[in-house]
Amino acid sequence: MSLQPGLYVAATPIGNLKDITLRVIEALREADLILCEDTRVTGKLLNAHSIKTPMKAYHDHNAARVRPEVLERLESGARICLVSDAGTPLISDPGYKLVREVRDAGLAVFTLPGPSAMVAALSVAGAPTDRFLFAGFLPVKSGARKSELEALKAVPATLVFYETGPRLASCLADMAEVLGSRKVAVARELTKLHEEVREGLPGDLSAVYMEEGAPKGEIVVVVHPPAEDEPGAADAEAIIEQLLEDHSVKEAATIAAEQTGLPRKQMYDIALTLKKGR
Repeated sequence: MSLQPGLYVAATPIGNLKDITLRVIEALREADLILCEDTRVTGKLLNAHSIKTPMKAYHDHNAARVRPEVLERLESGARICLVSDAGTPLISDPGYKLVREVRDAGLAVFTLPGPSAMVAALSVAGAPTDRFLFAGFLPVKSGARKSELEALKAVPATLVFYETGPRLASCLADMAEVLGSRKVAVARELTKLHEEVREGLPGDLSAVYMEEGAPKGEIVVVVHPPAEDEPGAADAEAIIEQLLEDHSVKEAATIAAEQTGLPRKQMYDIALTLKKGR
């Protein structure tokens, strides 16, 4: 493989260091420079494949300063590879501004495709994949997170998020409140020794992680899309009205939540209002 001058966007393993393409290995060996988020992380990958190419850190904190240097080298005919700590660069990762400026300068950008945690999770989650939306990391604070989930709630597609271990349980609890009883898959440590995929309702999974404690590793949360005939509040009210003939408010709310996929709290509030109005 003889590299032409230009920027090479190269996907690297998300866990198992053997998950790397022959093209990426060749490009990393032949490049004049490798741009990476953390030279220590990328250094382990290079050592595993006996690659000696010089590295330079490129991340959110130094990107504005480093980009002009990179453009200058590319204009002089350099071959430069851009990698992330894991997976495909630009996917919830710094890099798109560099690609934009390189293209605007009329210089070549090449893709060297490979692993992506998002795609890997979708491939094993069992959720529909004909249409999906990758939303990256949700906000840290619960209020902002719920607002963003509300904005995404009606999207007729599978939703994919990245999340951290310490925030996973609270994130799933917010999903239960906003998205209701949609099935969720939590994929963790994909391609590594302790690879795990758990699926269930977000409220149930939240309770599990609350009890077990924050899980370690990289986490992808895959949320199934809303049902095409997902009922609204008016439909739920009619269902609850009928259920209250033979059930308590609490029982009616629980059954309605299961039948409609809407949040149990919302069903309880409706049931309580209907009960008081009788």
